[in-house]
Amino acid sequence: MASIELVLAMLLAVLASGYLQRMLPWSVPLPLVQIALGAVISGVFHEGATLDPDIFFLLFLPPLLFLDGWRIPKDGLFRDRGVILPLAFGLVVFTVVGAGLLIHWMIPAMPAAVAFALAAILSPTDPVAVSSIAKRAPVPRRLMHILEGESLLNDASGLVCFRFAVAAAMTGSFSLAKASMTFLWVAAVGVALGVGFTLLVSRAQNALSRRFGEESGTPILVSLLIPFGAYMIAEEAHASGILAAVAAGITMSYVELTGRVLATTRVQRTAVWDMLQFTLNGVVFVLLGEQLPGILREAAESVQEAGHLNPWWLVVYALALNAGLVALRMLWVWVSLRIDARAARRRGEARGNPHWRVVAAASLAGVRGAITLAGVLSLPLLLPNGREFPARDLAIFLATSVILLSLVLASIGLPRLLVGLRLPEDSDDQRQLDLARREGATAAIAAIDRAQHAIPDDSADTDLYAQAAVRVMALYEHRIGERFGTAVEATTLHKADRAERELRLAGLEAERRRVFELARQYAISDEVARRVVREIDLLEARYRV
Repeated sequence: MASIELVLAMLLAVLASGYLQRMLPWSVPLPLVQIALGAVISGVFHEGATLDPDIFFLLFLPPLLFLDGWRIPKDGLFRDRGVILPLAFGLVVFTVVGAGLLIHWMIPAMPAAVAFALAAILSPTDPVAVSSIAKRAPVPRRLMHILEGESLLNDASGLVCFRFAVAAAMTGSFSLAKASMTFLWVAAVGVALGVGFTLLVSRAQNALSRRFGEESGTPILVSLLIPFGAYMIAEEAHASGILAAVAAGITMSYVELTGRVLATTRVQRTAVWDMLQFTLNGVVFVLLGEQLPGILREAAESVQEAGHLNPWWLVVYALALNAGLVALRMLWVWVSLRIDARAARRRGEARGNPHWRVVAAASLAGVRGAITLAGVLSLPLLLPNGREFPARDLAIFLATSVILLSLVLASIGLPRLLVGLRLPEDSDDQRQLDLARREGATAAIAAIDRAQHAIPDDSADTDLYAQAAVRVMALYEHRIGERFGTAVEATTLHKADRAERELRLAGLEAERRRVFELARQYAISDEVARRVVREIDLLEARYRV
C-alpha cells in the first residue's frame, strides 16, 4: 500500500507543479518545481522508492524517445543537418572523452569506465526542459528546431555510448574495434527493427480494422504500445532498443501521412500523448527530488573514497564538472557553426559567422534532464562478482547536480542572451500554410460539387442539398480569396442541416486527403501538415457529434 500511495503522491505533485509554477512571482523552470515537490514527498514518506534500473529504463525511455521522433519537424531536421549531426554525434563523443577524462582526473578513485559512463549519460540534452524555460523567454524557432533535432539523435548516441561504458565497467575490459563493430550492429538492427515493427503493426491494424471494425480507443492503445514493443524486441535481439524507439517514432510520423486514422481518433490520441509526455517527464523530475536526500547522504559517504574527508568536495566536483561540460559544448558549437557557415558561403549562400550570443545561447540551452536521470539511475546495483557497483551513488549525485545547475544557468542566462536575438527563420512556413489551405479548399469544393451532383434530379431533397452546397462552398471560396455572394433565406436553413453536414464532411475529407498528399510530395512540411490536419480534425469532430 505504501508504494501505491507514493505513486499517487508523485502524480499529485506533477499535477500541482503546473499551478505552482504559474503562482510563483518569479520565473522558475517547471522541472525545478517538480524536483522541489519530490524532496517534500521524501520528507513526508521518510523512505525513498527502490528502483529496478532495467524496469526504470523500460518504463520511461521508449515512450519519450518515440514521441520525440514522431513530432520533430522532419524538414527542419534535414535542412539543418549540417549543424544538427555534428552536435548529435560529434559533440557526444567529444563530451564522453573530454568529460570522462576530467571526471577521472578529479576523482581517481572512480574507475575510468564509470567516469566515461557518467560522461556518456551527461551528453544527451533535454528539449523538454528548454521548452519550459522558453515559455517565458522564447527561443527563436529555428534554434529550437536545432536543439530538438540534436536531442532526438544524441539521446540515442549518448545512451548507446553509456551502455558500452557500463558493459566495460561490469566486465573490466574494452576493445575499441569490437565496440565499433558492435555499435554498427546494434544501430543498424535497432533502426531496422523499429521501422519494421511499426510498419507491420500499422498495416496489421489497418487490415483488421477494414475487415472487422474496431473500438475507438484501439488505435490509441496501439500507438502507446508500439514504442515498448519496438524497444523490447530490439533488446531481445541484442540491438539498440533506444534507436528502435526513435526509429519507430519517425516511422509513425510517415505512417500518419496516409490519413487512414479517423479525425476523432487523431484528436483524442494527441490529447492522450500530451498527457503522457507531461506525466512521464514530471514523474521523472519528481522522482529525482524524492531520491535527492538519499543521493546526498550516500554521495557524502562515498566521497571519502576519493581521498577527501570534507563533503564540501562534492560541491567542488559538481561545479567543476558543470563548468567543464559548458566549456566543451561552447567550443564544439563555435567550431561547428563556423564550419557550417563556411560551407554555406561555398554554396553561394549569404551567411556570416555566428554571433557570439548565438554560440552562448546554444551552449546554455544544452540542459540535461529526464534522459540523463533515467540513464544514471539505471546503473547496475551490483557487479557480476556480487560487489557493489563502484561509485554509483557519487555518479548519480554528479548527474543530479549537472541537471540542477544546467536548469538554473539556462533559466538565468537564456532570457538575457535571447533579448533581440534573431536567426534565419523558416521563411516559407506561411507560404506552405497558404498552399495547404488553398489546395485543401479547392479539393473540398470539387468534392462538394461531386456529392451534390450525385443526388438524383427527381429527389425531394435536391433543392435543400443545392442550398447547403452553396453555403459550404461559400466558406471554401472565401478561404481562397474569392467572393461568393449568394445568400440563403434564414427560414429555410434548418431544413438543410443534414445535407450541409454531409457536404461539410465530404469537403473536409477531401481537404485532408489533399493536405496529406502535399506532405507526401514534400510540397509542405510534416509540421505544417499536422497543424492544418488538426484544424480539419477538430471541425470534423464537431460535425460528427
